[in-house]
Amino acid sequence: MAIATLLPATTAFIQRAPRMLIGAEWVEAADGQTMPLRNPATGEQLCVVPRATVDDVDRAVLAARQAFDDSSWSRTRPRERQNLLWKLADLMQRDAELLAQLECLNNGKSAAVAQVMDVQLAIDFLRYMAGWATKIEGSSVEVSVPLMPDQQFHSFIRREAVGVVGAIVAWNFPLLLACWKLGPALATGCTVVLKPADETPLTALKLAELVQEAGYPDGVFNVITGTGITAGAALTHNPRVDKLTFTGSTAVGKEIGKIAMDSMTRVTLELGGKSPTIVMADADLGSAAAGAASAIFFNQGQVCCAGSRLYVQRKHFDKVVADIAGIANAMKLGSGLDTSVDMGPLISARQQERVWRYIEMGRESGATIACGGEQFGPGYFVKPTVIVDVDQQHSLVQEEIFGPVLVAIPFDDEADALRMANDSPYGLGASIWSNDLAAVHRMIPRIKSGSVWVNCHSALDPALPFGGYKMSGVGREMGYAAIEHYTELKSVLIKL
Repeated sequence: MAIATLLPATTAFIQRAPRMLIGAEWVEAADGQTMPLRNPATGEQLCVVPRATVDDVDRAVLAARQAFDDSSWSRTRPRERQNLLWKLADLMQRDAELLAQLECLNNGKSAAVAQVMDVQLAIDFLRYMAGWATKIEGSSVEVSVPLMPDQQFHSFIRREAVGVVGAIVAWNFPLLLACWKLGPALATGCTVVLKPADETPLTALKLAELVQEAGYPDGVFNVITGTGITAGAALTHNPRVDKLTFTGSTAVGKEIGKIAMDSMTRVTLELGGKSPTIVMADADLGSAAAGAASAIFFNQGQVCCAGSRLYVQRKHFDKVVADIAGIANAMKLGSGLDTSVDMGPLISARQQERVWRYIEMGRESGATIACGGEQFGPGYFVKPTVIVDVDQQHSLVQEEIFGPVLVAIPFDDEADALRMANDSPYGLGASIWSNDLAAVHRMIPRIKSGSVWVNCHSALDPALPFGGYKMSGVGREMGYAAIEHYTELKSVLIKL
């Protein structure tokens, strides 16, 4: 066992009971209420944070509204927005180990992996978005205006910041998801009220400190902590919010979407997934098995685009499943501070129980547990699990489990694989494992998902838009598409 030593700054941050940032002030909840945070690896309490009231949310939105409408932020030039984002990214780079340790303690994931993956991807994304701040363009248009045939006109199209952004993020990648919202918002000149997940607000609160240190004006970035049912709902219903962006479950996302439509609030929803991993007969089977294992067991399977459905061409099905089971059985589970650990705990006792219910459902229906199928504590651990002998219409195949549970089904030919891959209410990601490029290019346009990876899975880059088809959401994160979602188009016509 090789337990990483906590930085003094990590311990100090937790011990001082972090507060919310509203405008320029670090505040407690208006009624003084708090809520506990727990270490998923032990179940022990880490610290307490404010439990925001509706009034707290209103104050945060008002601070963001004033910062957008009345302060110098709305007149900040593109170069200044670019440089501020670069400064924020540099500060995150400086504090990368601290951010990773907070993510580990609060979420359960490996601190070492969080530093090279979650934190570094967040930094890279902010730097990518900083570049867009100076490249937001409109266009000039030659118009006809048939009702005034004898007149001359000058016309152009402006792209303007949408305004106040209400951002609500999930607990599986707390820092990275926050930056996915923050980057394009700050690049375009919006202001933000961030509501992190109930369970995982620590890196959002540290991020708020870094935003202040970078020199952003008061009210440009606000962080409220609390429950979804109170703070999240208040942010969603607030009439001063111009755009809502949410990452989380499809059920909650649908409710947010309905509320947003009532007030015509702009909305981006990055929701659930049940992503297929398709292994063709010609694939490098060793690489495919390792890739499929990583696709489902990375981050304890708590990934919206996790490869949770495995389809293998029948002649190689038993071998690939056996190889994945071997990988799963060799994985070491434990605290994310232990650098020798391969997989950490689930986020909470509630999530552990949810995943366990699905495994038990499989047993009761006659499915075969090829490996895993066990839970243990202290902490919220579920062993990496592979389940076979399951019907395509079973809940294990059709519903998002959000844990380290892989359901494997054989297929006969390309058409069979595509039919089963698309037989899902979700469409976030998919991967094809094959060396037959003709077959791959035939399959890509027929797969109904926002991302298709070939001979890899869940490989993300700031330049590639990320989002889903069907019940996996509306809109896109990352890439230039994100800039489009944080701006409005304004047409201007001047009669000369």
